This record gives sequence, structure tokens and C-alpha cells, in this order.
Amino acid sequence: MTIPVRQECAMTTPSLSRRVFLKASGGTLVGTLAYTNGAIAMLAPERSWAVITEQFDDHQARTLLVFTRHLLPHDKLEDAVYALVVKDLDRQAADPEMRQQLTHGIATLDRQSNGEWLSLDEGARQDQVEAIVGSPFFKTVHGSAIVALYNNPLAFAHFGYGGGVDDSGYLHRGFDDIAWLPEPPNAASGTLPADSTSA
Repeated sequence: MTIPVRQECAMTTPSLSRRVFLKASGGTLVGTLAYTNGAIAMLAPERSWAVITEQFDDHQARTLLVFTRHLLPHDKLEDAVYALVVKDLDRQAADPEMRQQLTHGIATLDRQSNGEWLSLDEGARQDQVEAIVGSPFFKTVHGSAIVALYNNPLAFAHFGYGGGVDDSGYLHRGFDDIAWLPEPPNAASGTLPADSTSA
């Protein structure tokens, strides 16, 4: 079964079949939802998930996922959502130049870490991320992450985003439920559109 996010992040049973692994020419990111009572868990048919990459091996895919977490940190946002960024980068890496840029960036992180960047503690990893701000690798991952991480139903569910003004049901999905701003005066609120459903 697949959750409805561009049909890219497949929820699977905890043990992936041998056929799935043989099919993958690159790597496989697998994980389990950490927050079983969260909004994302309600969308997912199963707790376990997997994302298969064609251009990146397991190490490269995992490095990109953790790197993205450093760029856009949300402690309680599931890895399954960050994996969508890796899937988007994997699609872009079908272009040889893009693949070279991304794999070179990962190799540089490892080289500067005297081993694997993933083996560093969180603070040391963050220092390495800050040291390459503005590099082509950083810009590519950051640019992709801004779109792939936030523009999908899993992120909408996590952050409580009810939809845009043109989405069906906008008036009835909490468009005015922002709790961190003061209530505007009635005179500044304008008119409320007529509700055709109650007519």
C-alpha cells in the first residue's frame, strides 16, 4: 500500500521482501514511524516505510536524509517525510552532472570528517553543515528540501496546515485558527463570504 504523497514513499511491512531489494539498483531507506499517535500515523496504513533510490547507495541516501534534518530541523517530524527529499534528489540525480555534484558533496562531508560524516555527533555534523553554506551541494539540497519537505500531505498533517484558499472546504478547515497572532478588530476583518451550503 502507498500513502498518497506523489506515491513515492511506500509503507511496507517491517521485513521487506527479497524481490524489493533485488529490484533496487541503488539503495533503500527504511524506517518505522516514531510517533504512533501523531497526525502522520493516521495517514499511514502501516508503521514501517521504505524509499528505494536508483542513483544513491544506502550510505549516500542516509547521509542526504540526515543532512536535510540539519538544514530544516523539526524534532518530531518523521524520517519518512525527510525521505521524500531524498527521493526528489534521487530523481534529479538521473542527470549525470547533478549526480556528480551530490555524490561529490557527500564524499566531501565524509572526507572532512576523517571517516563517515554520519558517525560524528550531532554538534560536529552541524559544524560541517555550516562550513559549506553557499556551496553548490548545500544550495541543491536546501532548494529541493524546501519544496519536497513542506509541500506534501504528510507535512500538512504534521504542521496542521488546512489547505490554501482555493482548496475545497477552505472555510470549514481551520483557515482562521492561528493561535499565535492577536485577534484583529472586526472592522479590519472584512466580510465573510456567504456559505452556500447553509442556504
